[in-house]
Amino acid sequence: MKIKYFQDTDTLYIEFRGSAITESRDLDETTLLELDAKGNVCALTMEHARERADFPAFSFEQVAA
Repeated sequence: MKIKYFQDTDTLYIEFRGSAITESRDLDETTLLELDAKGNVCALTMEHARERADFPAFSFEQVAA
């Protein structure tokens, strides 16, 4: 998984898998969901990220099964 924040455009890009993207769906005017050929979520793009998410706070935690 990769997370990129583009400060110049205030865009957050979260890549969940490196598969080839075959479909893009607009969730709303500023959010794009990208899927592979099997319908798996590959990435999420969010514009105006500072308004819509808690930036610059970020936390990652992996919980054992």
